[in-house]
Amino acid sequence: MSKRSAKIFDLKGKATGKTNLSPVFKTPSRPDVIKRAVIAIQSHRFQPQGRDPFAGKRTTAESRGTGLGIARVSRIKGGQRAAFIPFAVGGRATHPPMSEKKIEKRIPRKEMRLALRSAVAATASKEIVSSRGHVIDDIPDFPLVVVDALERLRRTKEIEEAFIQLGVWPDVYRVRESRKVRAGKGKRRGRRVKQAVGPLLVVNQNEGSLEATRNIPGVDAVTINNLNVELLAPGTHPGRLVIWTNSAFERIDELFGGR
Repeated sequence: MSKRSAKIFDLKGKATGKTNLSPVFKTPSRPDVIKRAVIAIQSHRFQPQGRDPFAGKRTTAESRGTGLGIARVSRIKGGQRAAFIPFAVGGRATHPPMSEKKIEKRIPRKEMRLALRSAVAATASKEIVSSRGHVIDDIPDFPLVVVDALERLRRTKEIEEAFIQLGVWPDVYRVRESRKVRAGKGKRRGRRVKQAVGPLLVVNQNEGSLEATRNIPGVDAVTINNLNVELLAPGTHPGRLVIWTNSAFERIDELFGGR
């Protein structure tokens, strides 16, 4: 990347200065490593599930042996109905899920760090951000760095006004238009609404801005210390539209630089 500095914008969308780009933004794109890292993070939230070892087996059914002209399946006593076996009504499952199954995935620490650096670098590429589906026609610069006053906004209306001035609001509008009710039973299981993923706000310290962004659909906010690959690359796809505050942007090399 030939560019070595980024512009700093105020809440009115006007450039007020420049800041140096961290060497982290020179990290090559590694979507394969990013995908592994995101899946590893997501797997830590999976809840182990299994079946009762005696499910379908609480019966006195047994096979009657050979010589009767009928199949040698387990049948309930006093009748002809099959039981216990996998294909019988109320019988045991053939290969049921087991709670002992290892579903938590792990990757090496250096690989996770490479994924994070690569995901951070992707946020500075206009082509990658655009290919992910974000509306970036009004974004003044990549990466988008804003003055620290953004961290101190405590009202949702103030955050919205800042996003409008910075050219981020069209992408939030895209998220609002994408909202729809999910088809099928998922709507009854806490997943009623589907929507696109919007911008990510990264701050150095939470002075109220994290709470102020909660009611804006598709927008996430996080402190730089809690930034992870899944937030930067939702769905394993890098290139999320990120708004950095200046103090958070200056700590990128401190937190993610080196090896």
